[in-house]
Amino acid sequence: VQLQASGGGLVQAGGSLRLSCVASGRTLNGYATAWFRQAPGREREFVAGYSRSGGYTYYSDSVKGRFILSRDNVKRTVYLQMNSLKPEDTAVYYCAADSSVILSQYRNPVQYDYWGQGTQVTVSS
Repeated sequence: VQLQASGGGLVQAGGSLRLSCVASGRTLNGYATAWFRQAPGREREFVAGYSRSGGYTYYSDSVKGRFILSRDNVKRTVYLQMNSLKPEDTAVYYCAADSSVILSQYRNPVQYDYWGQGTQVTVSS
């Protein structure tokens, strides 16, 4: 499966952006899909994700209540709606997918085999 992330940009603190991750080659049914981010000098960190069944969503504590996952299975797209953005949300955002991630490892980037190219999100204060 190939992933294409888009939707990043420059926004003021308090603003919103919606990221998109489009899958090609196959659908994302049966794949855990997640968003990670990486700021300069920092490790890649989990932001939000769907379970393999698509029935459960998971959020990091830092974005819970501000970011919302959604998906359109017909369009093979997973969205990340980011609201109330903060300067500390500034990072390159990546989408990832994998068909064999177990529940306890959803937040571990090493467990994902398929990655999009990343999209830059910059939040100014």
